[in-house]
Amino acid sequence: MYPKPDDSMPNRRRDSHTEPRLGQRLLFLSVLFGVLLSFPLLGVFDHDSRVAGVPVLYLYLLLTWVLLVAMTGYLVRKSNED
Repeated sequence: MYPKPDDSMPNRRRDSHTEPRLGQRLLFLSVLFGVLLSFPLLGVFDHDSRVAGVPVLYLYLLLTWVLLVAMTGYLVRKSNED
C-alpha cells in the first residue's frame, strides 16, 4: 500500500522562465559590483578627506557592500514570492 500524498504542503512549482531571469539578474548584479569595487573607482575615493570623521574610501566600501546585500536579498526574495 502506498501512502496518500500529503496535501498540507502547497505545490511550489516555479515557472520555467523565472529561473533563467533570476540567474541573469544575479549575474548582472555581480558584474556591476565587480566594476564598482575595481581599482579605478576605488582610486577615485582614495584620498584624505573624511565624512563625519570616516575616510571616504571606507564609507564607499561600506555603502557599496550594504547596497549589494540589499539588492541581492531583494532579488532572491522577489523570486521566491512568484
